[in-house]
Formats: sequence, structure tokens, C-alpha cells
Amino acid sequence: MAVDTSTACCSPRLAGHVDAGRAAAVAELAKLLADPVRVQLLDVLRGHEEEVCQCELHPLFDVSQPTLSHHLRKLEEAGIVSVERRGRWAYYSVDPDSLEVLSTWLS
Repeated sequence: MAVDTSTACCSPRLAGHVDAGRAAAVAELAKLLADPVRVQLLDVLRGHEEEVCQCELHPLFDVSQPTLSHHLRKLEEAGIVSVERRGRWAYYSVDPDSLEVLSTWLS
């Protein structure tokens, strides 16, 4: 679409800087991380090289176990957190590449 610059205050310079797909991806991730518990969960999981058992996570948060599971499930559904079930326990870890969209946008 051609822009009529005869009435514009300046020549268009910003057209190449709009990326709706990237904006949507960043917005989805930002919405997911808008909850302090989820940010704290990511912080804890990113700080460990190995997966962390759910039994280690629950005492760190002042929420019920079902609420904590809800937050972990949201992170898992978004592809940020991986879960491995071993018997009755679940072990969580963060895929460092999963936050690439956000870290690239912020840098």
C-alpha cells in the first residue's frame, strides 16, 4: 500500500519495523508471565541444571498444591516448562530456548 507523503509531516521510516506475528508471540508470553507465581517458578527452575521435583517446589510458595499445579500446567502448555512423571511425582525443568522470543525482543 502506497503512502501519500504530500500531506504527511515526514517520510515513512517505520513501516519495516512492524512484525505482527512476533508481537503476538511476545504478548502471549508476557500474558503468561504476568502472574508472580509463574515468574517465581521460572526463576527457581532456571536456577537448577537438573529437573526439580514438585515436592521441592510446593514449600517455596504460599499457595495450595492444586494452585501450584495449575501454574505449572500453564507453563507446560506454553512449552516453557517440561515435565517428566516418575511414579506419583512430577519433575519440572525449563527449556532455555523456550524463552528465546522474549529474550530476543528485550535485547
